[in-house]
Amino acid sequence: MAVIRSLRQWARRLRRDALTLWFAWRNPGTPRLVKGVCVLVVAYALSPIDLIPDFIPVLGYLDDAIVLPALIWLALRMLPANVLHDSRSQAQAWIERHLRKPRMWAGAIAIVLIWAFILCLAWVWWQSRGS
Repeated sequence: MAVIRSLRQWARRLRRDALTLWFAWRNPGTPRLVKGVCVLVVAYALSPIDLIPDFIPVLGYLDDAIVLPALIWLALRMLPANVLHDSRSQAQAWIERHLRKPRMWAGAIAIVLIWAFILCLAWVWWQSRGS
C-alpha cells in the first residue's frame, strides 16, 4: 500500500509541476529560452495525444513514465526561484478550483504533425527502395 500511495503522490506532483510550467510560460519574468522549453514541455504534457501511443508495448508508457518527468524536472530547474514559487502557487490554486488539467490543443496538433512528417519520410524511403 505504501508504494501505491507514493506513486499517487508522485503523479499529483507531476501534474502540479506540468501546470506550474504552464503558468511559468505565461509569466513575464521567465527568460525567453526557458519559456521555449516550458512551452514545448507543456504542449507535450497537456496534449491529449501522445508522441508514442500507449498501445505500443513498453514504449507507449515509457514517455509517460520517464521522458515527460525528466523534461518537467529539467524545465523546473531552469526557472528563476521567484517565478517557480509564483507559478507553483497559481498551479495549486488552479487544481483546487478546477479539479482537472487544462488541455492544450496546439500540443495535440504538433504531435499529429510530427507523426505525419515521420509517416511521409517512411513513405518516401519505402518508395525509393522500389526504384
